[in-house]
Amino acid sequence: MPRSHAEWKQLATRLNIEGRAFIAGRYRAADSGKTFPCVNPADGAKLADVSWCGEAEVDEAVKAARAAFESGVWSGLAPLARGRILKRFAALMREHADELALLETLDAGKPIGDTASVDVPGAAYCVEWFAEAIDKVGGEVAPADPKVVGLVTREAIGVVAAVVPWNFPILMASWKFGPALAAGNAVIVKPSEKSPLTAIRVAQLAKEAGIPDGIFQVLPGAGDVGKLLALHMDIDCIAFTGSTAVGKLIAGYAAESNLKRVWLELGGKSPNIILPDCPDLARAARAAAGAIFYNMGEMCTAGSRVLVHRDIKARFLAELRQAAEAYYPNDPLDPNTSMGAIVDGIQHQKVMSYIDKGLSEGAELLIGGKAAHPGQGLFIEPTIFDCPRHDLAICREEIFGPVLSVITFDDVEEAVRIANDSEYGLAAAVWTGNVSTAHQVARRLRAGTVWVNCYDEGGDMNFPFGGFKQSGNGRDKSLHALEKYTELKSTLIKL
Repeated sequence: MPRSHAEWKQLATRLNIEGRAFIAGRYRAADSGKTFPCVNPADGAKLADVSWCGEAEVDEAVKAARAAFESGVWSGLAPLARGRILKRFAALMREHADELALLETLDAGKPIGDTASVDVPGAAYCVEWFAEAIDKVGGEVAPADPKVVGLVTREAIGVVAAVVPWNFPILMASWKFGPALAAGNAVIVKPSEKSPLTAIRVAQLAKEAGIPDGIFQVLPGAGDVGKLLALHMDIDCIAFTGSTAVGKLIAGYAAESNLKRVWLELGGKSPNIILPDCPDLARAARAAAGAIFYNMGEMCTAGSRVLVHRDIKARFLAELRQAAEAYYPNDPLDPNTSMGAIVDGIQHQKVMSYIDKGLSEGAELLIGGKAAHPGQGLFIEPTIFDCPRHDLAICREEIFGPVLSVITFDDVEEAVRIANDSEYGLAAAVWTGNVSTAHQVARRLRAGTVWVNCYDEGGDMNFPFGGFKQSGNGRDKSLHALEKYTELKSTLIKL
């Protein structure tokens, strides 16, 4: 039975929140004693004081990871044995699902209905998926001279740093540590300082599952910790999800140090194209509302640009206004809440500044535009702008909040041109009743994922996730994710 609002609130009062780093198999405070407050954005209450790691903790964690990796205690296990341990890890995540969902909701302002049904189960499924896949991924016997046997194999890359974002804390972390651990690596997770609690908690679950000390560690802190990891000479790979600006810095630090492998999943300004032969405008409008207002618009794949044909614009906007009403923000611990709180005051101020910018640039405010529940928490109304041009700041820059820009077009060529006129290329969608048009437009959209007659659906682990252009490189999810955390080796044996 789903839990009620009152039950979730009661469970929240009984949480025992851990805020220390997890290094070499145990929780410990930073040597400096430095901490930062972890605050609930829905009501401003402090949840915990979290350790702010520094150079000493980074060095200690890397040393422990290197020793554990080189010992073969994890990398030397048969893939099937690693898989069994990871399955126990996934099972423990499910056993503690209510606790993890609460931590995620209180920490990041996300609706409990989403963290309990999507984020936590999705993270456990990711770990389980790679656990089941890893003993089924083989190498090659390459064509060679008959006097030579040529083998192509994959082996773990070594010590992996995973720097993960605040919008889907446990899910994005699992997309990195799931395949990296399955491949045999030692992993150091650096969660965002805005939402570190679930990563800190699952570290203990990993140990309980049987993952050896030093193989899974968590270093909370701010951007300086990520910089230390990116610059560290004994880290072999860094995987980052976050803003394009910070991703560029991470790549630079890696080049400045030891040329560690760098994998980046970055920003987006995803177009959602509604063609005049859209088979169901009401459904398209509901999907468009969900694409930007789900998770408070704090999604790299958010459909923040709706491109709608002039002939159907009035009818579509009427449906869109109605669909947006379902996303008025409310208490994140209420299972009926569709949109929660903005993660912190900095992000809240940023989103509100973009709303002001949209107004100053001449966009017409259709709905929203104000802070909701003023004085009670960091909430923003679902906001929709009708934009006179597609070159406004709110049409080009990633806002990461519940702000939608509607752009008008007159034909398919114009729609594709506007959609691709972006530095980003993470996701896109097209709505049409013509299968040929669907294929033709999808091929021309410069994006890592294209949805047809839906948005953000079918997110199974079988599909790789990542972007074109300044939305990053490499892919999370699917077997392709293992490519990021392994090295190819050619072995030639003279007969």
